[in-house]
Amino acid sequence: MIVTTSGRPNKSSIYKAKEIALKLNKPFMNRSKRSVEEMKQYYAQDVLVVGKNRLELHILHSNEPLFFHPNSAMFRIKRLLNHEEDPFCIACKLHEGDTFLDCTLGLASDSIVASFVVGQEGIVQGIEANEILAYVVHEGLKQWETGINSFDSAMRRIEVKTGNHLDYLRSYPDNSFDVVYFDPMFVETISDSKGISPLRNIAVYSPLSSETIEEAKRVAKRRIVLKDHWKSHRFIEHNFTVTVRKSAKFHYGVIEI
Repeated sequence: MIVTTSGRPNKSSIYKAKEIALKLNKPFMNRSKRSVEEMKQYYAQDVLVVGKNRLELHILHSNEPLFFHPNSAMFRIKRLLNHEEDPFCIACKLHEGDTFLDCTLGLASDSIVASFVVGQEGIVQGIEANEILAYVVHEGLKQWETGINSFDSAMRRIEVKTGNHLDYLRSYPDNSFDVVYFDPMFVETISDSKGISPLRNIAVYSPLSSETIEEAKRVAKRRIVLKDHWKSHRFIEHNFTVTVRKSAKFHYGVIEI
């Protein structure tokens, strides 16, 4: 991957882009009035564009850039503010002050909702295996503004970890989190999930191993929750109790501790 600026950079934006390139240990390339597509083809690399308000990852073999956005968390939190139910919150049984570990952070939509529910006294940590995605999401959580103070505060409180979730689970003491959560990339594609389609190009498709589940049982105080496609074999393979949601394309499975 290379790092560059937006199309019309000033000294400040060039400095910022160079700083990010150094932090990620990636080469910085001057934009030099080139389009992102031209840079992708010339360098045969993904291109991280450092803009004024956001980072955009332009993936070599994709036409859609990846950038942080709250995605479904926005309307889900608005529903919670209106005292409506959220299937994720029901599955996790989250309460104010709880601790929540998201082992597959992605764009952090579920972690944002979890952080909103557990509040200032709670703790939310998210683990993302892809280093660049983790950085883009980490920066987005710090910078994105919705105009809803409680929403923005929920984003700021999330702690982003980079690495393999099994390695992190092994490192945690027993009973470290009330809820341990998994939302692996679905093997089956959901056609209407356009908001996360660029994520498929860089997601880490590691299997959900038996050792991972055993470590999660040790680390979780109350429950382990798995979100997966309704056709997934992982629910049965790891003995999750599934809440079937009629007409929904994904279900939640739970292991009570």
